[in-house]
Amino acid sequence: MGRSQDLYKRARKVIPGGTQLLSKRPEMFLPGLWPAYYSRAKGCEVWDLDGNRYIDMSISGVGANILGYADPDVDAAVHAAVDKGTSCSLNCPEEVELADLLCQIHPWAEKVRFARTGGESMAIAVRIARAFTGRDKIAFCGYHGWHDWYLAANLSDDNVLGDYLLPGLSPKGVPRGLCNTSFPFHYNKIEELEALVAKNKDDIAAIIIEPIRNSPPLPGFLEGIMAIAKRIGAVLIIDEISSGFRLNTGGAHLVFGITPDIAVFSKALGNGYPIGAIIGSGKIMDAAQDTFISSTMWTERIGPVAAIATIKKHKKFDVGKYLTSIGEQVQEGWRGLGAKHKLPVDVTGIAPLSHFTFDHKDPLVMKTLFVQLMLERGFLASNSFYSMYGHKQSHVTKYLDAVDEVFREISEVNRTGNVEKRLKGLPAMEGFKRLT
Repeated sequence: MGRSQDLYKRARKVIPGGTQLLSKRPEMFLPGLWPAYYSRAKGCEVWDLDGNRYIDMSISGVGANILGYADPDVDAAVHAAVDKGTSCSLNCPEEVELADLLCQIHPWAEKVRFARTGGESMAIAVRIARAFTGRDKIAFCGYHGWHDWYLAANLSDDNVLGDYLLPGLSPKGVPRGLCNTSFPFHYNKIEELEALVAKNKDDIAAIIIEPIRNSPPLPGFLEGIMAIAKRIGAVLIIDEISSGFRLNTGGAHLVFGITPDIAVFSKALGNGYPIGAIIGSGKIMDAAQDTFISSTMWTERIGPVAAIATIKKHKKFDVGKYLTSIGEQVQEGWRGLGAKHKLPVDVTGIAPLSHFTFDHKDPLVMKTLFVQLMLERGFLASNSFYSMYGHKQSHVTKYLDAVDEVFREISEVNRTGNVEKRLKGLPAMEGFKRLT
């Protein structure tokens, strides 16, 4: 891994933080040893700059490559679009086709706006909600990106978001005038939202939730959120950036029978090609005309073309069902192998977005050793597994065989109390706590 590490050292000198996405920083996995760069990727296989080949059983492009890397059908559609020109003075007709397709999948939706990333798509949704209601404040639970409206929650308390999901998100650079405009509440704790509403009901423009993340919704929780939004006249925004297209073809809110005012998609929508979508009821989406929401690169052709091809293949092969099956096998493998080797692990998340943590006094050290030992066996693996259509049964079998070996080794090392001594470098960083 000499070339990859050498390039990453150079990157740290010219790119603040070393990468564009925190979740892809090598320090999040195995400092000094994680292969930071890829030369090519296909299906669920990845080759680094030194020619090493890995089976990727980790974050699968941070959840973007839902069909697998370099999917032949999506790539063929994109190549054809490139040959015809991806940008010009006119608009691409595919954006209309994609808007119709998204509304067909989500019959409650009537109009659509497009962007190219998840964070900016959420910022657009918030702007539309504020324009429609004439209000400023946002009540939310979950993670929704890096924009000012979200990080403003940390202006009154530098780590209020840390208690809810992600520690260490600094609000530096966010105007202090946005203080007390965004308020978090915990998932499945509707009483916290009720308390926020009691104090701010006439000022809340939107209630924002992820339909599901680590735990399933308790009976009545999502229905209660919907009722509160209707009662106070707030826009209900469902963030499907992570959950969308995992359980079904479309938003996870369809599985739970929830009707939002706006739903937001990105990540899996284009199988790795940049595309974001904000769908919603006509009267609310029309508020986009009452404010200024516009960008040149939202009109390029590749994003819509990739999304159309992704959705069609996703529906044809019932990819959501497949992802769930693969994820369930991995979750069951973690639990069973943990019990086999007397190595307690806590497994969470919906099957296609699975996570585990070691029940240990220093779980980060244990995680780092797991990453190190799995890398030595030819796997990109961490304590997260995002399933792709590119993951075949043979990959899962090989992966769980390797996990069996690694869990046994970690268990033995743990009994001797020498876990950290087995690391070849520093422990991985935790979440968003250390940003540089």
